[in-house]
Amino acid sequence: MKQVGVIGGGLGGLASACVLAARGYEVIVFERNEWFGGKAAVIQSDGFRFDMGPTILTLPGVLQRIFSEVGLPVGSVLDLVRLDPQWRSFFEDGSTLDLMADTDAMALKLAAFTRGADTSEGYRRFMRLSERLHRISDDYFFWRPVGALRDMFDARGAFQLSILRDVLAMRPGRSVAGTVRGHIPDPRVAQMVDHFTQYVGSAPDMSPAVLCSIGHMQTGEGVWYPMGGTRAVPLALTKLAESLGVEFRCNSRVERILTSRGAVDGVRLEGGETVKFDAVVSNSDSVRTHRELLGGSPARAFERRRRYEPACSGVVLYLGLKHRYDHLLHHNFVFSRDPEEEFHAIYSKGEPAPDPTCYVCAPSGTESAVAPPGGEALYVLVHTPYLRPSHDWSRMLPEYRRIILEKLKRTAGMEDIESRIVFEQALTPADIDRRYHVLNGAIYGLVSHGRFLGAFKPGNRSPDVRGLYLAGGAAHPGPGMPMVLMSGWIAADALDQDARRWRSRGAPVRLEHGIAP
Repeated sequence: MKQVGVIGGGLGGLASACVLAARGYEVIVFERNEWFGGKAAVIQSDGFRFDMGPTILTLPGVLQRIFSEVGLPVGSVLDLVRLDPQWRSFFEDGSTLDLMADTDAMALKLAAFTRGADTSEGYRRFMRLSERLHRISDDYFFWRPVGALRDMFDARGAFQLSILRDVLAMRPGRSVAGTVRGHIPDPRVAQMVDHFTQYVGSAPDMSPAVLCSIGHMQTGEGVWYPMGGTRAVPLALTKLAESLGVEFRCNSRVERILTSRGAVDGVRLEGGETVKFDAVVSNSDSVRTHRELLGGSPARAFERRRRYEPACSGVVLYLGLKHRYDHLLHHNFVFSRDPEEEFHAIYSKGEPAPDPTCYVCAPSGTESAVAPPGGEALYVLVHTPYLRPSHDWSRMLPEYRRIILEKLKRTAGMEDIESRIVFEQALTPADIDRRYHVLNGAIYGLVSHGRFLGAFKPGNRSPDVRGLYLAGGAAHPGPGMPMVLMSGWIAADALDQDARRWRSRGAPVRLEHGIAP
């Protein structure tokens, strides 16, 4: 039995640990914080419970694949509630629009909303494209350790006509925003559809069109809420891992990945303890893994491969309300007056948007236990630039809090929100950077900008250090709860496939891709 270290007990690391342990490996997970689950943490105070990080669970089939490693249906470990409408949209002109999972039902709603057929039919065409892009992603991009275009296709079949058609269908050179507006003329509906890509924390006009696949991923498998909050997901994974013999060490900071002759040899912890491993999965940010835990020639090779820019960060307000708002759904988007102004401020100028889009989660209608009777555990997220040296959020937060609350009052019908607040806590980009040790406080790992190659992240199998595998939002396939979980599965599966390949050859330890008996 081989020994594997996992650096970071976030969702990707937990997924890797479960898969590897289910396949017979001895696994130790090192987590620098006192909790496991990374950003999927929780605040509990004054009778309120808030999910601190992700609140939207999509693609539950990813979780099912992880639990299937031990033959468990995901429904036996998590109580998942499907949400439809998936979210409510509030626009600056006072109109509201609910996003429905069913394309036909949504098209009918759009025909009434826009008083015409153009947007309705355009939405149908967009969703057909999204479905095809989702299928292409499943065929070539997901569930494999992709780091570049060449990793997506078998060289022997790369020039088959069907594959070439799929490559063209990915719309290389086109952006999400251009593709959306080529189908959907109504600017409000286009702004809503743009926000499928906010799971990756990038500007729609700078992101590749293939990310339009997210629309069908969400509407096809649905939006779900785990009873107990999204915190229930890492708790379930931790419980599974412990049942499989995984050792967990919290408050254990890895300060170096040890290598010998170009291969992983173990890790050194803060304080000097060294632990030998045959392979390591790093669920730490991929850029910080190379810059801080490796250094030397592997870090230089990694830096030469591409330019690594953080995705956006955010401000989160956790507001305990004494009275809930009945006109809110579980998930809500309160849209900015001008998406171009908003995205230009965040992604080009590196400044908070003057009139931001607010994501608002109001879960008490689904799970009353999140707040005292009649109350609400309101979660408000506004995207901001990643941290710059000039940003002092201890100074910036009070004014930006005012802007956020004024937006909710004006556009979302929450005029008396300040009188309802009885508990409040905030998370800023500086807090996110400090708490989660991510690159420049980025919530979503690395930005997905670039109309040709923006969807690609560092691959899960390191080409620079044998026996090193990468998981998390800054590794393939990218950010968002299901993608991070998938990255953990991919890293574990790549490790296992490498080990099996060398076992079948009777090879000694640490040949080309890391481990063997």
